[in-house]
Amino acid sequence: MKKKTLIAAAATTLAAGGALAQSSLTLFGVMDAGVSHYRTTSSSYNPLRPAELRQSQTVLSPSGNASSRIGFRGTEDLGGGLAASFWLEAPLSNDTGSGITNFGRRSTLSLSGPFGEVRLGRDYTASFWNDAVFDPFSVNGVGTNLIAVVNSNIAASRALATGGLLNGGLSAGTDSYLRTSNAISYFLPPNLGGFYGQVQYALHENTKVSNVPDSPSQRGRYVGGRIGWASGPADVALGYGESTLASAAAQSEKIKSLNLGASYDFGVVKVFGEWSRVRDVRDVRHSATPFANRALHLSDRYDGLMAGVNVPLGAGVVRASYARVRFVNGLGLPDGNSSVNKLALGYVHNLSKRTALYASVARIHIANGRNNPTVMGVTPLVLSLPAIFPQPAYSTTNGMQPHRALGYDVGIRMAF
Repeated sequence: MKKKTLIAAAATTLAAGGALAQSSLTLFGVMDAGVSHYRTTSSSYNPLRPAELRQSQTVLSPSGNASSRIGFRGTEDLGGGLAASFWLEAPLSNDTGSGITNFGRRSTLSLSGPFGEVRLGRDYTASFWNDAVFDPFSVNGVGTNLIAVVNSNIAASRALATGGLLNGGLSAGTDSYLRTSNAISYFLPPNLGGFYGQVQYALHENTKVSNVPDSPSQRGRYVGGRIGWASGPADVALGYGESTLASAAAQSEKIKSLNLGASYDFGVVKVFGEWSRVRDVRDVRHSATPFANRALHLSDRYDGLMAGVNVPLGAGVVRASYARVRFVNGLGLPDGNSSVNKLALGYVHNLSKRTALYASVARIHIANGRNNPTVMGVTPLVLSLPAIFPQPAYSTTNGMQPHRALGYDVGIRMAF
């Protein structure tokens, strides 16, 4: 992405001429606009009463290839290898002209040096990076990594079920999966022979009250880390994250995510792969007999695999991926599991270093969608909850269940 450095424009905000020569302010962003079509199909799971119900929608989308955004970042050289920097990045809805209402994509202040980087503020979670870096579609548009879509559904739906969306519903309610607020992060320095990594802790910021049991609540706390190695065409990384949604004695819940991703660029083709396991761990203590003082332990599990390629072709790149996520219910109920598969194909044609045309299509198939339809009822969007993102939904009443979906994007993207 080519970025425009505005050193002169920052002159009025910097202290002195000497400091100006060692400081910079950069304006950057992306504008993406395309026509997207989404279709869902629900079907009856009663073989004696076959039926189907379809819903569809055509929209102008601001994120078919890359999320529309605008940002500002600045760096000051403090000498001795130290530098201070900030990063403010806001989402844009260029399809409707909505203004900048927050810097919810990223809002950080950093101090870096030979020791690495200490970063404070709202940022991507450590456990999200593998879902994005090793996705041929870079978690945008209908081709988005299926593992990322399921994880977004888990984060948003469980937050709603346990008290509401975290951090005011930023990032469409996917906080503590995609991004987290109030984070303290440490990144390893870049001179470790290809090894890289980070650890991250997000404060829950809840108030402790002395006469309230289980105070303060740990809801909103995130802890995670990522370690990897990259050299030449190879890149491999392991990530882990833990998000707390409830911490009372009567009910506790944590979402624990572990993933391993890798890529290798052969020149004629770049291959990607990811394995993921997410567990939604809940303990519920019943006060009524005969279950008094007994905790019911549930651990729903989501196992995901994704493989994909990017193939350079002239001035463009062909992208393809196949992914599968299997849900295993924590109660061990017979016929209580489900699975979803996703096949995506796309092409990006570069008109210049900053501007490209793109087209993508994805097909989704869901087995036993009646089991956990909120999470496993995957649609072509990056989040499948119509209550947060208006979109074609699945029917889950009168013997109906999520069955399949189709989506496509055709548009143009410009980076600056």
